[in-house]
Amino acid sequence: MQEAVKKFNAIEPELVYNKRMIGHLQTNKINKALRIFDTIDSVDSLRIAKQLVKKLKQTKNPLFVLLEINTSGDKTKFGFDPNNDQDLLEAIALDKIIVGGLMTIGPASQEKESTSKAFARLRKIKENINRQVVRNKKLTVLSMGMSNDYELGIYEGSTMVRLGTALFGPR
Repeated sequence: MQEAVKKFNAIEPELVYNKRMIGHLQTNKINKALRIFDTIDSVDSLRIAKQLVKKLKQTKNPLFVLLEINTSGDKTKFGFDPNNDQDLLEAIALDKIIVGGLMTIGPASQEKESTSKAFARLRKIKENINRQVVRNKKLTVLSMGMSNDYELGIYEGSTMVRLGTALFGPR
């Protein structure tokens, strides 16, 4: 969050832009995240989604979010279990958050085949969820692909890529 605040402060104040949070959100940082960001693209558990709703009940405006799914099965990554539709459906049904879609991060191995599989899995999860939800809750966003694998993301149906390293350089 500190890095985001520095970058946001460096942007010309007259520019209009949407501040999107990507990265694990700890429950003790929810209030700060809600003050800083316009959207949270990495809601990685039903517990976090419910905590967001609890904090958002104090405001009038709902929050646009993406649900992060751990499609690679990498134990070091956060995200909803890709085999648990029930948690996803419960998060989508919550008030005060608008779940626009799903997000994943490719496997740490960065092998094309395993990355492509992880991205294809996210697309299939979205299709499956959309068969189970009412029309106004359908998911439209698939956020997958970063600077090193965005082409695979686009090939597998990504509607949003994250090009931080390509734009800002390595950390």
